[in-house]
Amino acid sequence: MARNVPLGIVGIILLSASLLFLWFVILAGVTTHTPLDKIYFLRADTSGITGARPITQWTYFFFCGPGNNDCGPPRPAPAFGKAWDGRAANVPGALIGSHGGHTTSFHYYYTWRFGWVFFLLTLFFSTLAWFASFLACCGRLGAAIASFIALIALGFMTLGTSLMTAVFVQARDRFHDAGRGANVGAYAFGFIWASWACLFLASILFCLGIRNKEKGYSGRSWRRKRSVRSSRSYDGRRVKDDYS
Repeated sequence: MARNVPLGIVGIILLSASLLFLWFVILAGVTTHTPLDKIYFLRADTSGITGARPITQWTYFFFCGPGNNDCGPPRPAPAFGKAWDGRAANVPGALIGSHGGHTTSFHYYYTWRFGWVFFLLTLFFSTLAWFASFLACCGRLGAAIASFIALIALGFMTLGTSLMTAVFVQARDRFHDAGRGANVGAYAFGFIWASWACLFLASILFCLGIRNKEKGYSGRSWRRKRSVRSSRSYDGRRVKDDYS
């Protein structure tokens, strides 16, 4: 149990950091205060596109202007092309399609939507793992419970992070192909990958907590004691036989 305490404490700290980074990404656009005003997945020149801002920043719930100002209403799992009107003119061809009210192509509609959902699942299971991580300080069973939940969260976050990275890097390239300026958000993806790394390390620590090195020592000690008792018993019988 004593060996599980430091592993559990470090795991709790890492999970707390992972959740903090993830919350930064999810709450981007809610306020213009630092660092949330600097967090966005993609910033692109959307001037001349029907119904779009001159500059658009894609965040988790919002489509905003520069500095995450002038944000539209929050949308759960929004279509990528909700930054402009349906059947808008001057949109890079690969981005627009029949999905999301004729604003988004099949690929960008579903890639971001699934990534969006996987982030919510990550948040849910990471929160459960955070509470379970206190059990990891108490022994092997607690570490097993915490590691199981943390690994589920890690699986969802790996999928979500991969999808989010892919969709916005590809979208940036499509804007570049159309001669428009665009860049992915350094803060958003820095926080995302930092959150993933902290969750990954916490999962490893909880898995290490399942191992009990004392078991091997106690087993060898038991075998040694049994061997000594057997030897003494044998010697005692031999001495008794010699005197008889």
